[in-house]
Order: sequence, then structure tokens, then C-alpha cells
Amino acid sequence: MTDAPPLRQRLLSIDALRGLVILFMLLDHVRETFLLHRQVGDPMNIDSTEPALFISRTLAHLCAPVFVLLTGLSAWLYGQKYQGRRDVSAFLFKRGLFLVVLEFTLVNFAWTFQLPPSVIYLQVIWAIGVSMLALAALVWLPRPLLIVFALLLIAGHNLLDGVHFAPGSALQTLWSMLHERSWIDVSDNLRLRVTYPVLPWIGVIALGYGLGPWFANATPPGTRQRYLRLAGVSALVGFVVLRTINGYGEKPWQAYDAGVQTMMSFFNVTKYPPSLLFLALTLGIGLLLLLAFERAGHRRWIGVLAVMGSVPMFFYLLHLYVLKVLYIACVALFGLNHGNYFGFDSVGAVWLLALMLPLALYPPVRWFARLKDRRRDLAWLKYL
Repeated sequence: MTDAPPLRQRLLSIDALRGLVILFMLLDHVRETFLLHRQVGDPMNIDSTEPALFISRTLAHLCAPVFVLLTGLSAWLYGQKYQGRRDVSAFLFKRGLFLVVLEFTLVNFAWTFQLPPSVIYLQVIWAIGVSMLALAALVWLPRPLLIVFALLLIAGHNLLDGVHFAPGSALQTLWSMLHERSWIDVSDNLRLRVTYPVLPWIGVIALGYGLGPWFANATPPGTRQRYLRLAGVSALVGFVVLRTINGYGEKPWQAYDAGVQTMMSFFNVTKYPPSLLFLALTLGIGLLLLLAFERAGHRRWIGVLAVMGSVPMFFYLLHLYVLKVLYIACVALFGLNHGNYFGFDSVGAVWLLALMLPLALYPPVRWFARLKDRRRDLAWLKYL
């Protein structure tokens, strides 16, 4: 039988994948909250990073690429549900602006609890928002041209790594937002920290949109799954080949006396901005996970993940504020135990809290997911 499964069944796998990477994101943000005294670099320093910490951080590498790719894919599905590219473009423009404003306000405050802010961090919500603004224009391109453009950005942006502009110049400000992670001085009292330069992320969201027809009603499940497998395996093979020869876009990996450190060095890739190898590795894994979730069907654990993945913005804001309140409470109860920070003494404690928090966050997330599904008359809910 070649009939496509109902749209909701196909969306279940997308939401479940989103839910899984949300859990990886939660783990990383617990690390950033309660292991501030042991921050890691980008890429990480293998000589000073223990395997448990390396694995924790590397798992989180999946989050942004999968989020951005699925944002593009969801935009294509939105166009199929409504009127087409005009509605998609308008929605992407409005929601992109909404996310940028959100990054400057509620998200930044959740990280700093500082008013007025002295620093505004332009992170993943900013990158998704700006990428949506770009995709609002790119959706008008023919699909083959859109995919070629996306792949050129993803594969070719590392050629621009050596491009720099004079500090403080208008070109340097623009380049910081596009490709070079740096600081931007707005005034004597306000600085912007561009953590997520957006150029490669625009390529990822455009690629996600270009993959949309794989999930069309007319595409048989077997065909879609074959495409997902081919694309995922191809990306991972490309990663292994390029990484083995230390060919392009990354600091060379090294062989250590300890095999585990050699493996860590091999998979130690750059996120800010994401190198070609970073994206090949994470998107390859993401596509294969999407394939696995679709094949898994309607199992209960898939449904639990899908609930969390169906309202990612609500989960994102909720967990940031919960973590900040927990940190303030710990400082009040136990004081600062690692210099200027309160922190856990082990990575194991980070994992334990990251495993416990979803149990507390799931009820309000499920409540909001049901509200969003029930109250389709409230247009503003689709922005969360």
C-alpha cells in the first residue's frame, strides 16, 4: 500500500524529534546554569574537558541545527495547509520579527535578570527569527534554485572565515551578525554579543523548506523514508571523509594516547558559526532520527516527546525562567561555592537535574499544547 499516512501522523515524528532535542537543550542549559565555573570553549579543549562533559555538550550540538531545519520544513507544511507561498512568506515575516523581539526582551531577561540590560545576547531565537525573515523572501525561488542556494551557504560559508573588517565599522557590525561571532558596542552602557551569526543558519532553514515535498500527501512513506536515509547517510559519510583528511572548515583533529580523547578530538567541531562539518554531522544524525521516529509510529514515548516538541517556544521560555529561579534559590540557600558562582561538583549532578526537570515541566507544557490545539480561534497562539 503506497498511500501516505495522515498529515498528523507525519507531524508526530517531526514534533517527537523536536521534543528529543529539547531534552538535549535542557541538559545543556542545566550545564550552563549550574556548571558556570567549568565553561567549555568552542571548539572544546580536549586536554581539559572530561569525557562526560564533552558528551553532554556534544549532544546539545544537535539542538540548533534540528530546530532550524524543522522550522523550514514546518513552513513548507504550513503553506500546504493554507494558501501557498504568499501566506507562508507573510507568516514567516511576522513570526521572524516576533522572535527577534522576543530575543531582545523575555529571552535575554531570562538569562540575565538585569534591567536595563548592559548586554544583550543574540542567540538561537535571534538566529531562527532572522532566518525566518530571510526565508520569507527565499520561498519565492524555484525549489531547485532554493536548495542549491541553501547548500552553497552551508558548504561554502567557511571560505569566508578569513574575511574581517575594521573593529567598530559598519561593515564589521554587519559581518558580526552574518558570519563572525563578536561584540557590538551600541552605547557606553549597552553591548550586543552575537553568539549565533546567521549566514549558515539561513542555509539550514532554506534546506528544511526545500525538503518539504518529501512530506507531501503525494509522497509515499517508503519514498520519503528512502530520501531521509540517503540524505542522512550521505551527510555523515561526507563528515567522516572530510574530517578524516582534515580537509576543510575545521581545526585539525589529533591522535592522543587515549582512544577516547582521539574520538573526542575527531568529533570536536565548531558551532559559532556552525562549520560545514558541524552541520554535516548534526543534520545527518537529525535526518536519521526523523526517519527512526516516523518508523516508530504511535508509541507512548513518541507521544510524550511530541507533546514537548509541539510547543517549543513555550517550553523554551518556561525552562529558562525555571532554571533561573532554581539558581537564585540555590544561591540563597547554599551561598556561592565556586568563586562567584553556585555550582554542582560533578557532571553527574547536571544529568540528574536534567532528568528530573522534564517531570516537573511536562504538566504545564501538556496543558499549553492542549490549549493551543483547542483554541485555534486565538491566532496569537500559533506564534508560540
